[in-house]
Amino acid sequence: MADILEKAYNFKEDKIVKRMGMYSYFQPISSAQDTEVALNGKKYIMAGSNNYLGLANDPEMKKAAIEAVEKFGTGSAGSRFLNGNTAAAEELEQKIAAFKGKEAGLIFSAGYQMNLGVISCLLKKGDAAIVDKLDHASILDGVKLSEGEMLRFKHNDMADLERILAKIEPGKGKLIIVDGVFSMEGDICNLPEVIKLAKKYGARLIVDDAHASGVLGKTGRGTCEHFNVAPGDVDLVVGTCSKTFASVGGFAAGDERVINYIRHFARSQIFSAAPPPAAVASISKALDLIWTDMSRKEKLWQNSARLKEGFKKLGFDIGESQTPITPVMVGTMENCFKMWRATFDAGIFTTPVIPPAVPPNKCLIRVTLMATHTDEQIDKILKVFGEAGRALGLIK
Repeated sequence: MADILEKAYNFKEDKIVKRMGMYSYFQPISSAQDTEVALNGKKYIMAGSNNYLGLANDPEMKKAAIEAVEKFGTGSAGSRFLNGNTAAAEELEQKIAAFKGKEAGLIFSAGYQMNLGVISCLLKKGDAAIVDKLDHASILDGVKLSEGEMLRFKHNDMADLERILAKIEPGKGKLIIVDGVFSMEGDICNLPEVIKLAKKYGARLIVDDAHASGVLGKTGRGTCEHFNVAPGDVDLVVGTCSKTFASVGGFAAGDERVINYIRHFARSQIFSAAPPPAAVASISKALDLIWTDMSRKEKLWQNSARLKEGFKKLGFDIGESQTPITPVMVGTMENCFKMWRATFDAGIFTTPVIPPAVPPNKCLIRVTLMATHTDEQIDKILKVFGEAGRALGLIK
């Protein structure tokens, strides 16, 4: 008789990597998410965070969260569908809708839950989801949870997208889902062309602005603003609240009737506890700060430009990134872990990215800065990477 737990008992890969001193995951940070973090009694420059605007340790953000806890307590005590809904959550939804230029908004307890709930409740048997091959795992899992069919097109390849759309039977429901910014590579989806193809083939369109909100566009409103396309050309804009909004949660914004349908049929919201008051308050405060002060976004891009230029001068391949996400290409998994270890030992916290997140032999070190990093910290990152890259033969 097969033992369902046998796979767990036989899992040893993590122990092997730990013995080699190359295990980079689940690092126990013991400080706030800032440009420097504490780990095992040592300070590291944080160069692998999604806290793009540096709001996670901002005094106004912390004040908003503390005041919410003092007023509403620590938990929501249930799902929004039943007893966990609050006036503050509904006010936040109106704010998100306005931020994205949509009629209505809806918040979830996590970005992952949002994609599971939104996609699975919209896709029914006989429908087709057309997704970029590098879309986030939560998008792919949302399709898998649905009764629809998944069709994947080559990354940012509009000819391949059209090829797939043209083959779908006319009577089928079609839903294109793309990331606005691709989280590992740092490039941006070709939204204007995606919109054209969606209209040509009668497909609906979801854009995930997880890494675009607060980063792309003149006022940080995301991918639509970046390309100056009308918000109405995209059926749903979705995303997470754990990046620039510096909290936890997910959101969807769209036409009121569509959002109302999702509100009543997204299982990941109906059967999950509502976001805690502190999270709702801090997301709301983040939106206020993003709206009223563009200097954070401008500083983020200045810091990223300094970093990218430094990497190029050193001779590193940083791919086709168009955003503050900077992938340092290292190739093999062995080189990836060696590069991570060398930079980590020198006091730089980064993120190694290996398959299945990237194709085999296209491993990378994902480097991301915050608006709050100093020039001195950026120069230290570049110095450490230069020394490690030369030692490994990745650069001359």
